[in-house]
Amino acid sequence: MQAFIFSVAFMYRIGIDLGGTKIELVALAGDGEVRLRQRVPTPQGDYAGTLDAIAALVRGAEAEIGGDYTVGIGTPGAPSQSGGRMKNCNSTCLNGQPFQADIEALLQRPVRLANDANCFTLSEAIDGAGKDARAVFGVILGTGVGGGMVLEGRLWQGANHIAGEWGHMPLPLPEASDLPLPGCYCGRHGCVEAYLSGPALQAQYAAQTGLTATPAEIATLAEGNAQCAMAVLETYERRLGRALAQVVNLFDPEVIVLGGGLSNLARLYRTLPEYMAPHVFSDTVLTRIVPPLHGDSSGVRGAAWLWAPVTG
Repeated sequence: MQAFIFSVAFMYRIGIDLGGTKIELVALAGDGEVRLRQRVPTPQGDYAGTLDAIAALVRGAEAEIGGDYTVGIGTPGAPSQSGGRMKNCNSTCLNGQPFQADIEALLQRPVRLANDANCFTLSEAIDGAGKDARAVFGVILGTGVGGGMVLEGRLWQGANHIAGEWGHMPLPLPEASDLPLPGCYCGRHGCVEAYLSGPALQAQYAAQTGLTATPAEIATLAEGNAQCAMAVLETYERRLGRALAQVVNLFDPEVIVLGGGLSNLARLYRTLPEYMAPHVFSDTVLTRIVPPLHGDSSGVRGAAWLWAPVTG
């Protein structure tokens, strides 16, 4: 790998959120204040174009803010520990590519990578809803289901860079209504993601009613006492409670921060503690389930914080 001369004394942390539809950049000052924010459309399906778009954003930020800076990137997948090529990216043009080596060569500087769920969790653990907690688990409930783990301020990615990937664990204790086990894009059946993603919730509602509705619309119908919407959401919340209980049994975090579009369902913060507790191997459950402080900005902020002194 190419060697870079790099000073540890820097003024800004640049974070980039590489999404399926947009690439967002922020520059954080040392106190976490956002000094610059920019975004451009993602060149979908175009690997070389994606590299060029990121490089152009960074160079533009450098010209505007000046000074020394670091670069962290939140990606939809992660580099393989065998060869460093990208894996598990829903932006499939990244899969199999030496993304880190290529972007470092373009920028002529070291770059740190983590998947988007890890970046979300790191942001919320450092200066968000999980600040001052020793152990934080971050959850993404959106088009997919992901997660990340931060312990004592340090992002834990694991030996295979898959720590926190609870979306591809089996849903525990399947009930009759959970059968047959639904297929997942990963090729397995019965994954948490296949039950708890936004599309899965919409599909369940459509199967029950023959109607199409977004998760927010389903929640509004439930608030108006629409029986089917209430039943569908209760089933969803019970499943989510069981799934989070196995996270608590394994990692035992002080705080679980929910992110992604479904984290906007306010009722989850009321119902989940009740549905989770019976499946936790403890007489008391002190784990708090909270919404994110930084909302949709957590992913890009967490990418910048990949260069925080406590991370590695």
